[in-house]
Amino acid sequence: MEKDVTTLLSRHAEALALFGDRVHQVRADQWDEPTPCTDWSVRDLVNHLTSEQLWVPDLVTAGATVEEVGDAHEGDVLGTRPRAVWDAAARAARKAFAEPGALGRTVWLSYGETPAVAYCSQMIMDAVVHSWDLARAIGASERLPDALVAFALDEVTPYAAGLSDSGFFAPPIEPPPGDSHQTRLLALLGRRA
Repeated sequence: MEKDVTTLLSRHAEALALFGDRVHQVRADQWDEPTPCTDWSVRDLVNHLTSEQLWVPDLVTAGATVEEVGDAHEGDVLGTRPRAVWDAAARAARKAFAEPGALGRTVWLSYGETPAVAYCSQMIMDAVVHSWDLARAIGASERLPDALVAFALDEVTPYAAGLSDSGFFAPPIEPPPGDSHQTRLLALLGRRA
């Protein structure tokens, strides 16, 4: 599916802002709380999304491969200032995708060559869903913006059934009757709203 670059960049910025809003709501006593992501605490979840953003400049701007980047973004990337590290990583990812011509490039991910536009779309979907995970974990509003839900649902539907094979997602579940788009999105990714 051909994606409008302006819309894609807007959705990317919105998804990062949504997750960032939740990051800034985490209280000091909540970093070790569990999340809907099996075996991940709030800190683990924020660390995961932050690490993902740190990869973007390496892959999109520098044209590096996963092997070339190596373990640079593994482990605890948050340090003692998780909110500030998240903010900086999100800014760098937005800047990398927004560079002229960036979304026309090819990036080398762990599973092979991928159009940067597809990589950006996947990153949006991941940030949207993990915004819900983080909101649930910290007791923030779980309501996701309609435009982001629609985007994420369009993005993930074609390959949702195979995501559980990766080990990063639970198998899809049957959404309840009369479900909303948000409930359907979460169900596709093994989450109960």
